[in-house]
Amino acid sequence: MLKKTIVCFVMFIYLFTLTNVQAEDSFVTSSRIEGVLVIDVSKSMLTSDPNKISNEAMKMFIDMSSLKGDKIGFIAYAGDVVAKMDLVKLQTEQDKIGLKAFIDSLSQYPNTDISVGLKEAIKALEASHEQNYRPLIVLLADGNNDVNEKKGVTLQQATDGLNAAVAEAKTKGYPVYVIGLNEDGTLNKDILQNIATTTNGKFFETSSADDLPRILSEIFANHLKLKVVPVDELVGKGDFEDVTITIPNTNVLEANLSLVSSQPVEIKLFDPSGTEQILPSDKISITKSKSYSMVKMISPVPGDWTLKVKGVASDKIDINFVFNYDLQLSLAPLESKNYKAGDTIKVEAFFEDNGQQVSNNDLYSTLKATLLLTDLDTNQTEEIPLAADQQGYSGEFILGNSESYEILVKAEGNSFSRETLVQQISVQKAATPTAPKVNPEKEAQPFPWTYASVIGLAAILMVTLMLSYFKKRKKVKKGKTKHSAVPAYTFSPTRKRKVGFFGHIMIEIKDEETGELFESKYEKLKGFKGEFNLTQLFKLTQEFKETDKINFIPLTDFALLVFNKSDCVIEMNGVAVEEEYLRLRPNDTVRIVLKDTNKSIFVSIIGLEKKKNLKHA
Repeated sequence: MLKKTIVCFVMFIYLFTLTNVQAEDSFVTSSRIEGVLVIDVSKSMLTSDPNKISNEAMKMFIDMSSLKGDKIGFIAYAGDVVAKMDLVKLQTEQDKIGLKAFIDSLSQYPNTDISVGLKEAIKALEASHEQNYRPLIVLLADGNNDVNEKKGVTLQQATDGLNAAVAEAKTKGYPVYVIGLNEDGTLNKDILQNIATTTNGKFFETSSADDLPRILSEIFANHLKLKVVPVDELVGKGDFEDVTITIPNTNVLEANLSLVSSQPVEIKLFDPSGTEQILPSDKISITKSKSYSMVKMISPVPGDWTLKVKGVASDKIDINFVFNYDLQLSLAPLESKNYKAGDTIKVEAFFEDNGQQVSNNDLYSTLKATLLLTDLDTNQTEEIPLAADQQGYSGEFILGNSESYEILVKAEGNSFSRETLVQQISVQKAATPTAPKVNPEKEAQPFPWTYASVIGLAAILMVTLMLSYFKKRKKVKKGKTKHSAVPAYTFSPTRKRKVGFFGHIMIEIKDEETGELFESKYEKLKGFKGEFNLTQLFKLTQEFKETDKINFIPLTDFALLVFNKSDCVIEMNGVAVEEEYLRLRPNDTVRIVLKDTNKSIFVSIIGLEKKKNLKHA
């Protein structure tokens, strides 16, 4: 079993670009989801998942989804798309039953082509997408592409098709959560990792299908900025055992209580007053499968509930909560004014439910709220604790001497977290002092230029130019200067250039032995000129010294040239680049495989724009 909650490191960033504060983009604030579940039904799944736990995990994801309009679709793929169900808007339990019956009807087929499943999922989302929904794709794969070339499809075509599908998903804003079922140890993790990383999704790897229900729970929670809350882990005794489950506050829209076990369990539920609840009822639904039971509580009363669980003797029962909040954290608009260094700015943030501000001291006091103040000139972030009251959170900060700042508020508790939009503040520069006026009577008289002096100067310049011209022609005749059909601008990888650069560079370091990905690091490249390496930019430790021979050079089109003089292998889209240099364009990702340590570095360029279009770098 997986024992740790997967935390989403990559958050949406939203910019504000007026002189003081202006919203540039909006983001989806609803907790409704549009999810397409893409499952590998190739014949290899008979070995890697003989008990069809993947089907059970997908059904569990459906049961966690809300009956208030969540939309779920399904794609089954092998060498081709073999079955699909367009997105269904969930409004009754019957809608879920239909989807789960479709999953149970699937068989296994020959060959594997991941690209066809992903392409079809993108089409399904594109056809069904609505505003105020959070789209996502969940992709399950147990191996690598295995195509039937007799049908006219080559491995290279499958790879190219997958790269195109990943790029399209990224462009459309569809994060792909990838699950690699690595039962036989042959899974190409790098390809699957790239799918998730490129699309701002998440990659999960497991060698056992038994982990899939927990992983699907984490994906559901991760996508909605929720948390999987561990409740208990029991060993069945053949009798009822009491477990206390706590509903934290009145703003819980739905409480999804999952009980994962290999054998069926019996459940009884008592509210905080001790009254036994009828299962199922209008406010509580219960669904059972051969590997899990799901209790969904609609707007439950806050307090300590009692769950009585009866399991088969010696059977392990893993109990977890996922609370669904239809709450958004909003940052009150800042005062519209021309800010200057030393100004004190007051900040207020509050939760909204369907556009209405929430007043609830219990809610605000149980969460920790922090103001994140980022100095865009130094790229340093300061965390400022905020005070809580009945109406929300409040605090203040003082502007420094930099030209621009970003602020956002984050509130985090045991069961969920929320962030506000980013707001940007521009600080007005102090006026440049004017030079004292000079008394006109004391001003020096201008130099008495005459027509003769101007003509004389022009003659000197003319003679100088003519001498230079004849000197160059003389050198050509002697062979000292060679002219050929070289274009006016010839690129040389070693040529140091002084092109201005804009945007951010991001790196992620992966431990190849454990598969662990370390937290992403970002650096601004505002005004950077010449060439640089990763050690200079990110102050990497001596462990990564070999990357010093990999230089990054800004190009005229605001892309980067990666010039590799090291022994490291550089991969683009999973393919090793044999040339000494390659062009790294906006939103591309390359992987640097280190030789001296069992680690690799993923490098990508994000947010590049031409200088003339930038108001703020």
